[in-house]
Amino acid sequence: MEVVLREVRHADLDTFFALMQDPEAVRMAAFTPEDPGDRARFDAHWERVLRTDGVHRTVVADGVVAGHAAVYGPPGEREVTYWIDRAFWGRGVATSALRALLLLVPERPLHARAAADNAGSLRVLAKCGFTVTGRDSGFAHARGGETEELLLRLDG
Repeated sequence: MEVVLREVRHADLDTFFALMQDPEAVRMAAFTPEDPGDRARFDAHWERVLRTDGVHRTVVADGVVAGHAAVYGPPGEREVTYWIDRAFWGRGVATSALRALLLLVPERPLHARAAADNAGSLRVLAKCGFTVTGRDSGFAHARGGETEELLLRLDG
């Protein structure tokens, strides 16, 4: 499967919003907006995001928009994030997208967070060289309560 990253286009936002309506994906991600179905908040969030100095890309797998990936935050604390359509889970799309993103953003260290029980995302991060550096917990709207998460870091 060919996976490429490209600049986010306004038309991609409809797909990104649709991806956030998948209850299983939302639960797995855990740390989501309070109401992932609130389109006005979603649009306002992306409007703000795209004005930052973060690196935001659309993930395209075999010509189909499959999600998005980004590096954001202040220098020294920059963090990676990604969201991949569940239809592409287990097919190497997230790993390929993250590897491509890491080539676009050579600065290190980079950080990541994932729900401690999100085995798929933790596997993707490990394949890309991230190592667990700690644990934290926070309120996860998608789960309606405190959820443990792992903190990860990618050095040099």
